[in-house]
Amino acid sequence: MENSMSESESEKVVSVSARGQATIPKEFREELGIETPGRVKFVRTDAGDIVVRPIRSVKDLRGILMDKTDEQGRSATERLREERERDKASEEEVRRQYADANEDDA
Repeated sequence: MENSMSESESEKVVSVSARGQATIPKEFREELGIETPGRVKFVRTDAGDIVVRPIRSVKDLRGILMDKTDEQGRSATERLREERERDKASEEEVRRQYADANEDDA
């Protein structure tokens, strides 16, 4: 099967460094509005192609950690909930300590 491109597609060949880094050609960065320095995401399509998409806001990151877990098997949502619980407990402890100190001063 021959791999052909339509007239609307363009192609550039770039090198990949030993660290896995590749430079997005200026023409494509300008066309996509990719700032430098900046961030992009790579998306695999149902057809198996890899597409580079610019990240313009935090919303563009939504779903990037879906189905990913840490070394303890926790999802990003679970880790965030645990972190929030620890923060709340720490805040409550600090409030209690200040309340105790204020009572001692009275």
